[in-house]
Amino acid sequence: MSQSLPVRRLIVRRDAGSTAYEAALLRAGFDRVAGADEAGRGACAGPLVVAACILPTGKRGRIEGLDDSKALTAATRERLYEQIVKVAVAYSIVEVCAEEIDAYGLHVANLAGMRRALGTLSPAADYALTDGFPVTGVGVPATAVWKGDATVACISAASILAKVTRDRIMTRMHEQWPQYEFARHKGYITPLHSAALTEHGPCPQHRRRYVNVRAAMRENDPDVFAERELV
Repeated sequence: MSQSLPVRRLIVRRDAGSTAYEAALLRAGFDRVAGADEAGRGACAGPLVVAACILPTGKRGRIEGLDDSKALTAATRERLYEQIVKVAVAYSIVEVCAEEIDAYGLHVANLAGMRRALGTLSPAADYALTDGFPVTGVGVPATAVWKGDATVACISAASILAKVTRDRIMTRMHEQWPQYEFARHKGYITPLHSAALTEHGPCPQHRRRYVNVRAAMRENDPDVFAERELV
């Protein structure tokens, strides 16, 4: 059983430098600091992908251009992804499927994914930094960093790993369900996606807890929707 250790919420100034947090923790005796972040929270289709990453200390761990993955172009994310996996001390990428999100709810599934990603790092982290919200039960001290994906190098790296992995998954899904154009919008709610969802109804990769997906279920197959409501 993982030990529940303190989680603190701190705000990191952007002008402090993206490796300042890791450097301070290194001086405090924490050699392997992991960042964790996810991609796909706002999507109504496809998995939630969670990544954790430990970067090397010193110059080798300083990757030029790290930032919140959403602020980068697809080409830049792909380039940085290759650099991150090449130099990382350890990284882990976990996929949380739509079915699990439906079963437990997005936030609970997200926390579980964070614990899995951090728990499968090898070598293990001795400190964890998470983006935005605290995650308990990770077995090491942890701090939640507001806007950490844009201010802390190891969280930025995790953000990029998660985003690139998820985009690749959604592109492969497009081949199986081309009517939804997953390769273009990656499962997020856009006019194109909404129109396809209304026309075709949801596929197995759509998250049934989401209001727009439930509306499409009701419109396309009201009898099945009614049966699900009774369960």
